[in-house]
Parts: sequence; C-alpha cells; structure tokens
Amino acid sequence: MTESLLHRVRVVLFEPQDPVNIAATVRAMKNMGVRDLVLVRPVEYTAYRLEGIAHDTFDIIERIRHTETLDEALADCVHVAAFSARRRRHKWDLASPREMATRLLDRVDEGPVAILFGREDHGLPNEAADRANTLVNIPTTNHASLNLAQAVLVALYELHLAAGDATRVVAPPRHDAPPATSDQFERLYQDVERSLAAIDFFKTRYRDHIMRSVRSLYYRASPDGREIDLLRAMHIEVVRTMERVRRQALLERDAQAATDGDATETHGAPGTGGAPGTGGAEPDGP
Repeated sequence: MTESLLHRVRVVLFEPQDPVNIAATVRAMKNMGVRDLVLVRPVEYTAYRLEGIAHDTFDIIERIRHTETLDEALADCVHVAAFSARRRRHKWDLASPREMATRLLDRVDEGPVAILFGREDHGLPNEAADRANTLVNIPTTNHASLNLAQAVLVALYELHLAAGDATRVVAPPRHDAPPATSDQFERLYQDVERSLAAIDFFKTRYRDHIMRSVRSLYYRASPDGREIDLLRAMHIEVVRTMERVRRQALLERDAQAATDGDATETHGAPGTGGAPGTGGAEPDGP
C-alpha cells in the first residue's frame, strides 16, 4: 500500500496547556490521516485520559513525542507553517490554510513538513514564529480567537483535501432506486390531476397552467423511481379519501331519510287520529 503524503506532515504544539486540547488534536489527526504529533513542554497528562476523550486513537497517542525545545521538534523539517491570529511587525510569507496545504505538500518529497501552533493563552511567541517559513492566518470575523484544537482541525482538513486522501467510502442509500422513467412521470401527473380535481382545486384556477407548473416542479426535483411511486401513492390516496368521504355522506343522508320516513308512518297524517281505544270511529248517538 502506498504511504500517504500526510504521513510526512508533523503537528507541533508549543507548550499546550490543556489535555483536552491535546486529545482533540489527536482526534482531528485520526480523522484526517495525520499521525505524527510532537509536544514542546506540554502540560502533564496521561495516555489513558487522552484516549478517554478521543476514543480509538491509541495508535496516534502511542506515537506522541515530547521535546524540551522547539529546535528539537523542527530540526529535520524542510518547511514549517506557523498558525497565528496576531499581527506581526515584520513582513512574513503569509498564506491561508488552503494555500498552506499546497505549499507543504509540494515539499514532502524533500523531507518532513510541520504545522506549528502556540499556547492557548497567548499563541506563538515571536521567537517561535521566527522558525516558520510561512505564517498562516485562518480567515474569520473580527473575532479571530479560535480554540487550539479547532485551528488544528482547520489546518488538517485543508491538508486532507489537498492530498486527495479522503479515504472513507460513504455507503450508498440502503434502498437505492433507479431513475424515474418518462412513463412514471406521466402516470404521476395523471394522479396529481385527479387528486386536485377531487378537492376542487381547479374550480377557480386554469387547469393547464397549474399542471404545467406541477410538471416543472417535479422535473426540477428529479425524484427517482421509488420516490415517484411514493408521490403517486399520496395523490391516489387523496382521491380514495375523497371518495370515502362522499360515500359516507350519502350513507348518512339515506339513513337520515329513512329515520324521517319511519317517524312519519308512526305518527300518521295530521287530523286523522281518533279517541284512544275507539279505532278512530265516531261514538253512537243517543
């Protein structure tokens, strides 16, 4: 297997003060395919704590090296890019993270290259920045203060893209479907038209104009064959629901009519009833 260009990139943290930031840097390195981390006079930490924060990264953690000086950390590097949000008096070779990535990867055939980051509280001191070939500013709003690990991730992301090293394969959709055919679209439009007619949508609108807009909308949405079937099912259900509502209304009307008829037969016609128990006959006179 060919070695990744990113295996020749070194991350150097100058006097990191928080183990959480060291762990987050390790996680970013694992995500982006960089494995060489050097810490210059770091805060005390344990490998156990780092892996507790950045799970499944022990392969990176066990490679971490410590140095007492920046010279030791950078001695064999052929190009160093230092990240800083501070203005510097002297003119530097400035670059964006994207430009930095190209410059570093252009040099990896000559030897190791490094990205250098300073302390969480004050960033890189001038004497540390003096060791850099390139000074990198991450474009932000006027609020330019980034968390250390965030800055590392931005840098590594650009290197990852520039190296063409996006190795993770994203699985296709679980139910991948073929593209919709012209016949499927036409069946859909027929079902749309029937459903809109069922709810009297065309009552005050011009049918052809509406249907032309519907065609344009669905063509631009570009549904696949499975999605077309789902859309058809939705519109078909509108028609079926409207039919059920109408049938129910007819049944209720007939039931009410039958109830009214029974009531009329039970009470008889007005003015024809006789006295109770006489069957309606007039009593005999004296």
